[in-house]
Amino acid sequence: MDCDAFYASVEKRDRPELRDLPVIVGGGVRGVVTTCCYIARLSGVRSAMPMFKARRLCPEAVVIKPDFRKYRMESARVMASLRATTPLVQTLSLDEAWLDLRGTERLHRAFPALILARLQREIEEEVGITVSVGLAANKFLAKIASDLDKPRGFAVIGAGEAQSFLAGRSVSLLPGVGPAFARALEADGLPLIGDLVRADVRRLSDRFGVNGVRLRELALGLDARPVNPHPGRKSLSAETTFDEDLQSLGDLEDRLWPLCEKVAGHARAEGIAGRVVTLKLRTSRFRTVSRRRALPYPTQTARILFAEARRMLAAETGARAWRLIGIGIADIVEGGAERGDLFSSNESRAFASETAIDSLRSRFGAAAVISGRALKGGDAPKQGGSRRKHAPRKSALPKERDFHI
Repeated sequence: MDCDAFYASVEKRDRPELRDLPVIVGGGVRGVVTTCCYIARLSGVRSAMPMFKARRLCPEAVVIKPDFRKYRMESARVMASLRATTPLVQTLSLDEAWLDLRGTERLHRAFPALILARLQREIEEEVGITVSVGLAANKFLAKIASDLDKPRGFAVIGAGEAQSFLAGRSVSLLPGVGPAFARALEADGLPLIGDLVRADVRRLSDRFGVNGVRLRELALGLDARPVNPHPGRKSLSAETTFDEDLQSLGDLEDRLWPLCEKVAGHARAEGIAGRVVTLKLRTSRFRTVSRRRALPYPTQTARILFAEARRMLAAETGARAWRLIGIGIADIVEGGAERGDLFSSNESRAFASETAIDSLRSRFGAAAVISGRALKGGDAPKQGGSRRKHAPRKSALPKERDFHI
């Protein structure tokens, strides 16, 4: 179930005079569109679009600054209605959730389609916004169905028709396939979902690893993920306190890399990825500085973590010395990521090499593969040993040759 243009719908509900006008929720000349109503979308306005471009496309639009406190309150009302229908509700965001309706027919004395139709009407009457419903045998198909007939949509994809329904559609419809990965698939002669079904499984595995096999399963309309009301952690992090305060960027980077490997390894083991990289620093006087950077795609690799964190770190080094450094990921999603491009070229290459290293370490022990960065960072000498001055490193990512087996 997905709320239709949620923020804009809440604003229109509260200001009826805006009902027939294009509404953009966002702000600032250099800001971006948070969301917009369907009238504004007719002019080409889209979420995440720069505001200057949105204003140019739809100059008559009413622009409203977002009120997230109000949106969270209305989201809580919608989710309460969902949880009153079934305890198996997994939220994706403030305005979207999966529901598992198995076993609820006797309780509600109706089949799932009727249960959802009643729920859809109840939310519209009590909350004052519309929602769209996608009904299917699994999470993947239900998510696709919810987008087919918006707004106030209700679409069903039966398990028996899923493969034929998907066959002629672009691979970009699959979760985790963003523009970069879609182009890679097209270059391999796989522009359509049906092409993945006909492709040799071994070829997909060799080319894209476990993710290639996963994409083929989705192309067949298969998805075994359960609806999980308690999907687990919201963040994952690691930190270390130095024996002596560190000040130089090089010394701090050398302590940062092993932490990136640790966080990324845990993320891959748990099958999760993060859309946000967080950096934590603490001064000798115990003042904590936290920084965060949103990524264009979720990551579960040390290289991407390190590349983003070192940019934030460089801005904080110089005058002050630090006694602690930490790195983490936030805005956690599943490794298959319903949104975003897990197969960005940088992420894809890093994922392939790091999963290979995971395999070697699981077979031969953690010491079987040690990165050159880790060797530089004091895995041999202790943390309290002599400091070394490092020239600024030009590369944004550790290079392949930095891994030693």
